[in-house]
Amino acid sequence: MIRLAQHIYGRPYEETKHGPLFRPCAPHSVLARLGDKWTILVMSHLAVASGHRLRFSELMQGIEGITQRMLTLTLRNLERDGLLARHYFPEVPPRVEYELTVMGASMLPALEGFTSWIRDHWPRIEECRRAYDEARK
Repeated sequence: MIRLAQHIYGRPYEETKHGPLFRPCAPHSVLARLGDKWTILVMSHLAVASGHRLRFSELMQGIEGITQRMLTLTLRNLERDGLLARHYFPEVPPRVEYELTVMGASMLPALEGFTSWIRDHWPRIEECRRAYDEARK
């Protein structure tokens, strides 16, 4: 039997005699990063910052509940993925600023769509969760 590759919402899959077959692929790690709790908040904060650059302490103050460790990890991962640039200034004391790269900024419309969907559907999701939990008591 010949398997034909198809796509649904940009995700490849193959039709088999047992039905569609989805395999993990490289973009999975990118999806995990972008779905991370802190990534969207860091990117959003940088997008609205004056001059679109912020220091670590400014990011910490502007993101409720984030720890120093989680902010450090999030910034490193965003820099590693090419979505954020780190600017080091060898002053006394040293200064570091962060800003979105062109690629990072190009992702903002997609994040807006994603967060808008969540905002629009959150009350219904909460209702469904309550109903599900009540039915299983």
